[in-house]
Amino acid sequence: MINISLPDGSVRSFDKPVSGADIAASIGPGLAKAALALRVDGKMKDLSHVVDHDAKIGIVTSRDPDALELLRHDAAHVLAQAVQELYPGTQITFGPATDDGFYYDFVREQPFSSEDFAKIEQRMAEIVDRDLPITREIWDRARIKDYFKQHGESFKAQWADELPKDEEISVYKQGDWLDMCLGPHLPSTGKLGKAFKLTKVSGAYWRGDANNAQLQRVYGTVFFSDKDLKAYLHRIEEAEKRDHRKLGPEMGLFHQQEDAAGMVYWHPKGWTFWRTLENYLRRRLEAGGYVEVKTPQLNDRRLWEKSGHWENFRENMYLSENEEGLKEFVDDPARRMFALKPMNCPCHIQIFNQGLRSYRELPLRMAEMGSCHRFEPSGALHGILRVRAFTQDDAHIFCSPDQIEAETIRFCGLLDSIYKDLGFSDYFVKFSDRPPVRIGSDEIWDQAEGALQSASKAAGVDLILNPGEGAFYGPKLEFVLRDAIGRDWQCGTLQVDFMLPERLGASYVAEDGSRKVPVMLHRAIFGSFERMIGVLIEHYAGRFPLWLAPTQAVVATIVNDADSYAQELAAKLRAAGMRVETDLRNEKINYKVREHSLAHVPLILAVGRRDVEGKTVAVRRLGSEKQEVLELGAAVTKLSEEARPPF
Repeated sequence: MINISLPDGSVRSFDKPVSGADIAASIGPGLAKAALALRVDGKMKDLSHVVDHDAKIGIVTSRDPDALELLRHDAAHVLAQAVQELYPGTQITFGPATDDGFYYDFVREQPFSSEDFAKIEQRMAEIVDRDLPITREIWDRARIKDYFKQHGESFKAQWADELPKDEEISVYKQGDWLDMCLGPHLPSTGKLGKAFKLTKVSGAYWRGDANNAQLQRVYGTVFFSDKDLKAYLHRIEEAEKRDHRKLGPEMGLFHQQEDAAGMVYWHPKGWTFWRTLENYLRRRLEAGGYVEVKTPQLNDRRLWEKSGHWENFRENMYLSENEEGLKEFVDDPARRMFALKPMNCPCHIQIFNQGLRSYRELPLRMAEMGSCHRFEPSGALHGILRVRAFTQDDAHIFCSPDQIEAETIRFCGLLDSIYKDLGFSDYFVKFSDRPPVRIGSDEIWDQAEGALQSASKAAGVDLILNPGEGAFYGPKLEFVLRDAIGRDWQCGTLQVDFMLPERLGASYVAEDGSRKVPVMLHRAIFGSFERMIGVLIEHYAGRFPLWLAPTQAVVATIVNDADSYAQELAAKLRAAGMRVETDLRNEKINYKVREHSLAHVPLILAVGRRDVEGKTVAVRRLGSEKQEVLELGAAVTKLSEEARPPF
């Protein structure tokens, strides 16, 4: 007798091994029709998988959180089958699901283009209509190699030959087409549906190595409904309009160039935006009991060896050495090897270590707008969202173990308030536990993970497990913002660290007179200024709230007779704290309004002869055709109040 435990707690017994499809049918015809796959003791299996032991079972339908990945994987296979039917001689390599769709890499002499997409999509739809059963078979290595060689699939044959000798090779068939795959897959191609779309084609390399053969990668996306597909495509269209790499230069905020890859040239307006954000954050930190410090860019290699960065992070660090650089430990400090700091934490411990610290000084909240450098792979760089030179809104809280909970609650409250001020009310939190490469014992990691989970619960934070993604020195919370069009951006972090302070000799005098090692909480709210500015550009599509806008208002003249009055008005607004420009050009006012609207200036203040005579101004707000006529003094008071930062 085989006992099957269902998610609702009920148990069904079968007198012989039973497939997932049969289990679904035993529950009801509706579930049998909706079933896509099977979950056995937490692991996803094909619906045809036979359960031959007592197990916890779940039937996967389109409502299951993992179902979309399953759908995407099948779409990749259907894409590959369609391409090979349409273009005989094309070789297949790999085709995984991705975060927002799928792709497949092909080898073909003639390049694909977006003009081929309609034809390929039509053939994919035909394969769906065939409703081909998708079946799993186990083949031995010789058979699979022989099959692919006979069919001219040299890349697949090579891959089969390189698989571990003791590894079971599974093959998935749909009709006459097949591919090596771990699975699982849908029961048939008909379950895929037709809510798919091919999106782009790009180059790739076999096995990701530029020394290998070049491949063609065709991307696509797929959903369970046309409604979800249309919503996604609309979001992609919106994302292209909001792309900070396009808007940033257009708005005169920044630019990037090849001779400083992964670094940013900030223009006057962009630096104004930066300083506005920095000044706001500094006020919040000062009110929150933080002290601000500044630490060196370069530090001796020995500091990074003690902290563990040299062993665990060296490949991402920029090094500096002179002609005697290999003789790191000579007496002359100028001849030692140095590294640009990839993060600020070891430097903050050096400040903590100066003088004798008392428990009465804890918690000590030490902040730095710290300039850091990390050598990110060129393929990982993405505008100003992922760079090599960046400024962290970094802080480290030195505290005792019994202060972790209170400081976590305090930090989460501060972060929530700042995110809301910036226009982000929707975010979620991931809990990242110990990574494979780390320092410290499992006992210390147990203590750190337990402390962070307990503190998060006390702070009322719901956590999503993100296994193995903690820092090498401690577990962390990752705060993920959701922007105006539903995209997620990981920004803030909070990490509990029991190890770096001890490795770098930090201690304080406890109440009983003994020496104890402080706990260090690493925390950031923006993550980096570059990243947060990029996210804000895309969230607002460049139409910033008045308090954040680099240029808050332009005073534009209708006639030249109003030039002096326009300058007077601008001066009064500047004196009230606003960032204002004047436009005195001999152009029509409609032209000026259109130009400054395209530049996303929040306020356009038009002045003509009547305004000069009556000491008034016509206020036009970005995105509105209406005008509001105000008296000069009232305009200065009202607009400067509106432009005031939230804190």
